[in-house]
Amino acid sequence: MSIPAKHPLLLRAASFVLVGLVVISQAEGVEPAEAARVASQPSVDFRNDVVPILTKAGCNSGACHAKAGGGQNGFQLSLLGYEPDEDFGHIVLEGRGRRLFPAAPEQSLLLLKATARVPHGGGVRITIGSPQYDVLRRWIELGMDHGDEGVRLVSVDVEPTQRVLELGSQQQLKSIARFSDGSIRDVTSLSLYESNSPEMVSVDDTGVVAVGDIPGKAAVMVRFQDKVAVFNAVIPLGQTLESVPRSQNFIDEGVFASLMELGLPPSPLCDDATFLRRASLDVIGRLPTTSESEAYYASASEVRRAELIGNLLNSPEYADYFANKWTTLLKNRRDDASDITSNFAFHSWVRDSLLENKPYDKWVRELLAATGTVIENPPVAWYKRVKQPTEQIEDVAQLFLGVRMQCAQCHHHPFERWSQDDYYGLVAFFSRIGRKPTGTPGEDLIFHQRGLAQAKNARSGEMLTPSALGDAISDIAPDDDPRLRLADWMSSSENRFFAKAVVNRYWKHFFKRGLIEPEDDIRDTNPPTNPKLLAALEQHFISSGFDLRDLVRVITLSNAYQLSAIPNEHNASDVQNYSHFYPKRMQAEVMLDAIDQVTGASTSFANLPAGTRAIALPDNSYNQSSPFLAVFGRPDNSSVCECERVQSSSLGQSLHMLNSAEIKAKLSVSGGRADRLSKDERSDAERVSEIYLAAFARQPDANELQASVAYVAEPRSDAAGKPLDAILAKRENYEDLIWALISTKEFLFNH
Repeated sequence: MSIPAKHPLLLRAASFVLVGLVVISQAEGVEPAEAARVASQPSVDFRNDVVPILTKAGCNSGACHAKAGGGQNGFQLSLLGYEPDEDFGHIVLEGRGRRLFPAAPEQSLLLLKATARVPHGGGVRITIGSPQYDVLRRWIELGMDHGDEGVRLVSVDVEPTQRVLELGSQQQLKSIARFSDGSIRDVTSLSLYESNSPEMVSVDDTGVVAVGDIPGKAAVMVRFQDKVAVFNAVIPLGQTLESVPRSQNFIDEGVFASLMELGLPPSPLCDDATFLRRASLDVIGRLPTTSESEAYYASASEVRRAELIGNLLNSPEYADYFANKWTTLLKNRRDDASDITSNFAFHSWVRDSLLENKPYDKWVRELLAATGTVIENPPVAWYKRVKQPTEQIEDVAQLFLGVRMQCAQCHHHPFERWSQDDYYGLVAFFSRIGRKPTGTPGEDLIFHQRGLAQAKNARSGEMLTPSALGDAISDIAPDDDPRLRLADWMSSSENRFFAKAVVNRYWKHFFKRGLIEPEDDIRDTNPPTNPKLLAALEQHFISSGFDLRDLVRVITLSNAYQLSAIPNEHNASDVQNYSHFYPKRMQAEVMLDAIDQVTGASTSFANLPAGTRAIALPDNSYNQSSPFLAVFGRPDNSSVCECERVQSSSLGQSLHMLNSAEIKAKLSVSGGRADRLSKDERSDAERVSEIYLAAFARQPDANELQASVAYVAEPRSDAAGKPLDAILAKRENYEDLIWALISTKEFLFNH
């Protein structure tokens, strides 16, 4: 129940009921001195004094009394105190007044529970005699005043805002609240603190930051009521950098300047074999063939790395690989057989857009404002997966703007400035989408319905017109499709999110870690580790005309991307500054294709031509028919978050590589690499070298060659001890060698 401060009759009634005992006791002879003491105590404001205590104690957290669906044990509070008027009603008026006892404040259930003097599932949240306890007791004693509605929190500042901290050091933060009446208050003890990199810096409830042993940059979010501030820590290693690789472009300037600031020496550049394999896996999603590797090494060009990137970007496989990435995020999912046509059409549209290098802002615009049927306009298929305006704006915000809006549907975003008005202002852009069934089962005609674009705030009931994350979009006529205006706002050079979101997403694709991490959580309280680099990358992308191919080119041709994955004596602990390349496990589809390529086998997929690679699969349905894709974590296309893709190792994966019938069949396939090499007339050394070139894009070193040649030359016997035919023995030995190599970390990881 909400009790606005400007309802004096309701407040008076509440005071009459709950403070009546105080009046009675005074009439029965309370000493005038005691009454004077109570009257002389400073007032306590519910919004600005009481609610912050409940928030600091965790009473209004999502796991406690702010739990969705009615709170906990009959007591409900708003999440993090964002609705103090409602909280006042819950505490003061509900429960027949039994939560508060003004005649004896210490006996109030609110205090008895919080101090665990009566059974309380949350245990002790406030200690007797603490400043927080005294404030709550005094508030009850003074009559549970609602407070001055006109005095609002304006901002929260943290002191210091930034500091260079040594490894192992500490820093006390100070939180300062500023109110609308001009008053300033130290709220350090009542603020909440959260580190965005706990492995680098931790922070306790009192605001003391403790630095670990990992150099880099970290941030601590400071929250008081609905305002936040950020403390930024720079943690240098302090080594002298004698030399850094030469800068090829602005990316190198940004990365190496940061390493100089931190005193963090980078690893040297990787060798040609590593770059060839790394770039091929990252750009086209497959290993280089042996002939491609040989041609690369045979080239005398001084710019052969740049030529390689150009060839990869002009390959149809570039479009295949990144279409797989985007259609996964856009939920191209098959729920039943009727989805086949739309899924294939949508995948083809995304692939063709990448193949022709359609500007990113253009194809996003075509997606958001799609009308018609799937057959005539394939991007319409997206609206088959996200049918409700709330789903549509949540996916658009997270995928294309890097902003997670889900929380703001029900309450103020706990880590950001986004409110429910911001949420439903976005919903209004999609409020005029109409649907009509077509002759094709499961397919709708999508069209723009004429009318005023608006959406209803579920809490306030107010009808809101379209607004984009605080930017009002005016003059949308009833005949105009508001989605086009949203697309205009997104692609504006002044947009704070659109270009930043995609360059950060692509940066993570190539470097394993985004400049902002997670890559789709862009907010003031989650700052980038290298703000200048991110800004430069964003501006370059806008200046290029939103050219995705150029974005890939400028990233992969930087020396920062070409650093060795082998750490030096100083940078092994670095996890965010790109002082060396961070190895990343191959994605499930890429790994399956790589195993097929090395073994000479192929995987068949229903309704697709023979030879179709796993990275070219149009939707998620093939996960069910491929045990490999399932066990290695290919996503189900049910989320716009890249976290749906499983990149961690598991026992199931190890067992699959060890003894699955699928892997055994690929190793022993007729006409496969082991079969062919067993009959080859070249020397064992040449044949072994081919396997290494296929798997690692490099020649074996002397020890590897010697051990491998010795192994494949060994005779073999059958179960009865009878020697096997020489060719058969050779074939089985080559199968074992290939299996051993594809089971190594060097093969399974891009490094």
